[in-house]
Amino acid sequence: MSIPHWILLACFGAFVGASLFICAQIAASARTFDPSKPRGSSWAGVVYSFTGAMSPLKKESARRHMPTYLLGLIFHGGVFFAFAWLVALFFDARAPFIWTKISAWVLGATALCGAALLVKRIVKADLRDLSCPDDYFSNGLVVGFQVMTAAALVEPGFTGALFICAGALFLYIPLGKLRHAIYFPMTRIYLGEFFGKRGVWGAKRGGQWEV
Repeated sequence: MSIPHWILLACFGAFVGASLFICAQIAASARTFDPSKPRGSSWAGVVYSFTGAMSPLKKESARRHMPTYLLGLIFHGGVFFAFAWLVALFFDARAPFIWTKISAWVLGATALCGAALLVKRIVKADLRDLSCPDDYFSNGLVVGFQVMTAAALVEPGFTGALFICAGALFLYIPLGKLRHAIYFPMTRIYLGEFFGKRGVWGAKRGGQWEV
């Protein structure tokens, strides 16, 4: 393996270690005794927490700002797509040129969505007043990661730079606002378990999902 390979591997190892530490802290502190009598299924609540409860129609803020919600959805989809290609490039997996070219265009589009969200944060005074340097840096880092992935798909010479960029991203995730990538699954599990047990989430009433 090349030096960029080892750098990426070391950064990923640090990310996994930090993530496990954060998750262990959450698990140790979040458990409290719940004397309430179960009225529903915790499991059904967890499933609904990751599915129906994620609909923009169930989120007041998202429902009132659909363009921003869609931009964010596409942007986040690009993150997962870029990570999939990162794994493929790390193991030097081959793909037809047409697929790599199409993927590069897709990542270019998802990066533009992220850049649009960044511009909106800069331009709109109310968002700018609520923002801190971490908000701008985190967005720029993820946009840069998607752009570098697209560049590496078009020109293999950028692969080493992509690995270093991805390594920086892995190191920063547990430190800044990007740590929501770690908190998100556990948060949804605890929400689903809490409201599912009470029969609020994951229960159908009159053919409709209870919210």
